[in-house]
Amino acid sequence: MTNDASQIRQSIRQGKWTKPTTGANPGNTQANLVILPKQYAYDFWLFCIRNPKSCPLLEVTDEGSPVPVKTAPDADLRTDLPKYRIYQNGKMIKEVTDISDYWSDDFVSFIIGCSFTFEKPLLDNGIPIRHIDEGRNVPMYRTNIPCESAGELSGPMVVSMRPMKPADAIRAVQITSRFPSVHGAPVHIGDPGTIGINDLSKPDFGDDVTIHADEIPVFWACGVTPQAAVMNSDSDMAITHAPGHMFITDLKEEAHAVM
Repeated sequence: MTNDASQIRQSIRQGKWTKPTTGANPGNTQANLVILPKQYAYDFWLFCIRNPKSCPLLEVTDEGSPVPVKTAPDADLRTDLPKYRIYQNGKMIKEVTDISDYWSDDFVSFIIGCSFTFEKPLLDNGIPIRHIDEGRNVPMYRTNIPCESAGELSGPMVVSMRPMKPADAIRAVQITSRFPSVHGAPVHIGDPGTIGINDLSKPDFGDDVTIHADEIPVFWACGVTPQAAVMNSDSDMAITHAPGHMFITDLKEEAHAVM
């Protein structure tokens, strides 16, 4: 597997990589993507500012530009993610691998940190990542944790889950706390019912994974949260990454680590 983010983006652009990006280019920051018409951009920016745990902003592009000059200046946000979701009036109407035909000159793109970024540090510390081991997408769930609304945008926090042995969970808290710009420390450990999740075998997004008897679920805030907010809004058009199919940036994970 290449460690060159531009090469894997080229592979995605050519349709050679179409699967989720978990485990791709270890060491590079992965990101969520939300694209909105300019008229909705301020409310979305405010939603991110008010909910930084779920929506840690890495970059906001200029109006009409598909080029993320800060995070990957040779990239094209219209083609360089494996899969996108198209929303109209809060309803998902299609999943596509290229959004060039949907692009508008008034679009503003928001690049948001993703927890896939801190999976390499977890692995480097000997903590298994179940969805990687099983070749699956990370399981994600809507919770009963409300986000702070902004304009027409509101909704629940969405979380990703990784099962771990208790000792590994404690270590994972220590490790991921160093990465606040890619969701940071977990928001919940243990009983999923406490945060409104009734059945871990039925994620709202992604795939279910095996949870062993000696493990507990560990939950992180997830960048799919803005998609839930878009689905609750009346935005006439929105484009996002498909869950688990992230934008791979040129930024190294170390750039987000704090002591």
